[in-house]
Amino acid sequence: MDSQTLAYIPFAFPGVPSVGCAFSTVHAGSVSMSVCPEDTLQAPANRKRLLDALGLSRWAELRQTHGEGFVVDARQTPLDQAAELEADGHCTREKGLALLIKTADCQPLLFAAEDGAAIAALHVGWRGNAMNYPASGLRAFCSAYGLEPSQVLAVRGPSLGPAAAEFVNFDAEWPPRFAAWFDAQRKTMDLWRLTKDQLVTAGMRADRIFGLDLCTYSLPELFFSHRLGHVGRQASLIWIKP
Repeated sequence: MDSQTLAYIPFAFPGVPSVGCAFSTVHAGSVSMSVCPEDTLQAPANRKRLLDALGLSRWAELRQTHGEGFVVDARQTPLDQAAELEADGHCTREKGLALLIKTADCQPLLFAAEDGAAIAALHVGWRGNAMNYPASGLRAFCSAYGLEPSQVLAVRGPSLGPAAAEFVNFDAEWPPRFAAWFDAQRKTMDLWRLTKDQLVTAGMRADRIFGLDLCTYSLPELFFSHRLGHVGRQASLIWIKP
């Protein structure tokens, strides 16, 4: 399947065969039902096709707010309804229930316990990085199910790459402590490295942090990008296989 028809990109955590992950592309259509009226009409069919292709039938969705809200024991959301529960992360131990994160430049961050018995999914925009949500979301997941950060694996999905994450007003938008990840000459932030560093500082093993280094801004033929003016959203999904 070439880039013209690729509907999703699968990912498998090494040594955790019971957990599946997938990152959709523009060829799967937008999964958002709240960005524009056209989405509300087309999204249910796009959602069902994507889940059918993955052999799934249920998912849990959030109304993402660029905050630090986290839902323990995620709840199933009907495919033809927009999410009502406001949060930017959720977790579950329920088999067959996929956790959905919607993005178009922000980082989708998926977690799996090393034994495959628990999973979590986070929406991490740059504001999430500024408030250290990768770490607080990880802690919430571990607290919910009695895990240590070193027992968790993570994968970051397609998102705004280091060369495209421009912040011309860095001093007004970021606290000074984030200067180490900012290229002052190019006015860009390495959000990918920042997320990994935040997870390692929170106790996750560096060799258990993976990333799909695919820039949504630089690959418009594959991904929706907010900075390019796209209104669509792609899906990032993680589930425990039945």
